[in-house]
Amino acid sequence: MTFEPCLNNEQFLKILPEDWKEYILTFWKDFKSTTACYVLIEDKKVIAGGLVFSKCPPDMFYAINESNKWFEKGYLYLGFIFVIEEKRHQNLGSIWLNHLKAKFPNQKYWLTIEDLKLDSFYVKNDFRKVKSLFNEDQEEWLYVFDPKGLM
Repeated sequence: MTFEPCLNNEQFLKILPEDWKEYILTFWKDFKSTTACYVLIEDKKVIAGGLVFSKCPPDMFYAINESNKWFEKGYLYLGFIFVIEEKRHQNLGSIWLNHLKAKFPNQKYWLTIEDLKLDSFYVKNDFRKVKSLFNEDQEEWLYVFDPKGLM
């Protein structure tokens, strides 16, 4: 298994659920220059991946001031982390995050989740829940990772 930057967005998009893919394509043209994509490849097939944003992605426009605060502190936003169905429960999300952290050992990251079932996954991967945000009536939780543990 290898951890690689995406050669093109299609490489990652082809594994995503259709609704994610359609949503990402609505903004990709404007964000591809400020967004990195990394994938896990096994037997020449993309099995997991995610996007690393260096400016506020559209799904966070509802909290633009909060987003900008984290970017100004040097954090990058992780979004659309995905593992293909047949490879779930094999620790690939953690493997993807660990490769990303190893590739950029001093980089800080932030992300949001809507499903609290993911809390233990992110806590296990050294993210800390910082606060709740509200997107209309939907509560989301903001998590941060600081390799120096300073936050």
